[in-house]
Parts: sequence; C-alpha cells; structure tokens
Amino acid sequence: MDVLGVQVSAVDPERALDVVTGWIEERAREYVCVTGVHGVMESQGDSALREVHNRSGLTVPDGMPLVWCCHRAGHTGTARVYGPDLTLAVLERAAARGWSSYFYGGGDGVAQDLATKMAERFPGLVVAGTWTPPFRPLTPDEDAQVVAEINASGADLVWVGLSTPKQERWMAEHRARLDAPVLLGVGAAFDFHTGRVRQAPRWMQSRGLEWLFRLMVEPRRLWRRYLRNNPRFVVGILRRPPVPVATARS
Repeated sequence: MDVLGVQVSAVDPERALDVVTGWIEERAREYVCVTGVHGVMESQGDSALREVHNRSGLTVPDGMPLVWCCHRAGHTGTARVYGPDLTLAVLERAAARGWSSYFYGGGDGVAQDLATKMAERFPGLVVAGTWTPPFRPLTPDEDAQVVAEINASGADLVWVGLSTPKQERWMAEHRARLDAPVLLGVGAAFDFHTGRVRQAPRWMQSRGLEWLFRLMVEPRRLWRRYLRNNPRFVVGILRRPPVPVATARS
C-alpha cells in the first residue's frame, strides 16, 4: 500500500514471519523496516529515507494507523506487526531452527543484556555476537571493522536497534556489505525486552493509543514527535488516501 509515498507491506505477523523464514532458507539478502506513523512522517521531507523504506524486503505496519489505512484501501487481512512481538516470534523460530543472531545497537550494555535475556527465554538460541556503537558517526575504519566482525560471526539475522530513522538508513547502507540474509530494524524492542522502557498495555495498543502511553512515559523525548507528526499524518491521509502500489498516485 502507498501511504503518503511509503510502500507499506499489507501483511500480518504470520505472513511476515514466513517471509523472513523464506529469506533465510534461500540465503536471500533483505532488510525489514518496522514502521509506524513516525517513519512515514519522517519520510515526507526526506526522499532518501522514503526510498530506503521502499527498497526494503518488507516495510511492516508497526502502528494501528497504518493497519487502518490498509483496511480502508481494501486489504482487510492486514494486521499490526509489532516490532517487539516480531522479534520474539523470529527468535523463537531461530532457536528451533538453529539460526544465529547478532544484536547491534542500543545504549551501553543493552545489546548484550538483550542477547542474554533472549537466550534464557529461548533455549538453544545461537548468539553470534553483540555490539553497541558509540553515539557518534563511526569512522570508515571503525565501520569496516564492524562489518568484518558481523560477517565473521556467521550471523543469519542482524537485529538493529538504533531508533528510526537511523536504523533504516544503517540497514540500507550496509545491506550489500553484510552476508547475513536478514537485517531487522526493531528499535524500541531492545529497550522493551531488557526492561528499560515499559510497553503500553495491549488494550491501548489495539486502539491505536500506544503513542499516548509512550508520551506519558517519556514526555521530554517524545512530545515533539507525537504532537507534530500525528496531526500532520491525519491531515495527509485525508488529502491523499492510501492506495495499492500498482495504482499509486505520484
């Protein structure tokens, strides 16, 4: 579906998991954007970021507004593919099938903590490695070293937790240089699954109110995002309703 120029995959969690499984079995080289209103609106004034989303193997609807957009345009089977839930579903299958995971991102110690907790939750999970980048751009030598380390680890899955839009740009920039079949930008899942940030109750998630919960939990960090992006998204959708990509309007 074309949602304000961003091509959102009209999938549900089961379909997304099956697609990722197929990529690993075929040794494809794809990346997954887990996108909500924030990602769509960040793409409005950034054509390069919009192209990053549109070149992905999947850009899954991580927010109920995107699901409602797909339903409105006729894709009634679309369901929310919530990043933290997708993370658990893929890791559960990874543990069962022997796929290895590399965790890249988060604050100090977060990637290692996440790897430890996921290995405890899913016995048999293979952790290929972890790395937390500094809060600055990497030098070319540092970046080359990270790429070499991830490739040497033999990871099948690279989990990227840098927040939107950094993680989407990172995946697109590194996709051709990394051997792992699948890169997944899951952002807040790193903090949610390590207990650093609380998740919204399911009833708020299903009603499209997760933004309100997160705003209450992290007001200083998120107030600009939600109070700016949410009204702009509504106005944009009223002016330009979502349409199937095959008939999308430029």
